[in-house]
Amino acid sequence: MKKLINLAVLSVLALAQPIAHADESAIRKALASSMPEAKIESIKPSEIKGLNEVMVGATIFYVSDDGKYLLQGKLIDIAGRKDLTEAKLGGARLQALEKIGTDNMLIFKPKIAKYTVSIFTDIDCGYCRKLHSEIDQYMAQGITIQYLLFPRAGKGSDSYNKAVAVWCAKDRNAALTAAKKDQKLDMKTCDNPIDKHMQLASDFDAKGTPMIVTTKGNIFPGYLPAKQLAEALAEEAKLN
Repeated sequence: MKKLINLAVLSVLALAQPIAHADESAIRKALASSMPEAKIESIKPSEIKGLNEVMVGATIFYVSDDGKYLLQGKLIDIAGRKDLTEAKLGGARLQALEKIGTDNMLIFKPKIAKYTVSIFTDIDCGYCRKLHSEIDQYMAQGITIQYLLFPRAGKGSDSYNKAVAVWCAKDRNAALTAAKKDQKLDMKTCDNPIDKHMQLASDFDAKGTPMIVTTKGNIFPGYLPAKQLAEALAEEAKLN
């Protein structure tokens, strides 16, 4: 997705034709030539006059009324000291996770649940393994963990094949725990959501694993110990 948008920045500037009226259909037409594979979820006026907020998956960028110019970055309310783009991205991330659905995640749930996080994990990632080795500590803090499998080495790699085998196992949670301990897996294949998990990680611009997404759509990149994560989630819950 990031590569697609970077190309779009160049091609929109080069290819878009002047548009007489600022309307949604005109902007879609201007973007279609440079982003034919992108699924535009919505186009809305942004807080800046003449600039429109365009949602593509879980990504936001901005396009001028005439469709000639595209901006990628954060829109900041200086007076309010608020990142307007990030606030909206949080909602987009939650919608994207809802589309994946919990049926397509590996869920570790405590007896008494206080918080829930979705975590993009790579079976062969050192810090992912450290986090999972402490799963009982996260459970003790009341944190439900919804895993999405993100083999960073890419499709067809050993990590990818392990992710598929975990998903296709009779007991997925046990298989994931075994895989993270380098124990032997039954390398089964079946219909699985791994490609969707990987695409979502790309849409979220994941830089590495583990990547933790909260129920407000905020991202905590990297490993956080259970107590520290619980404290961060408690602070987040206090905010509007």
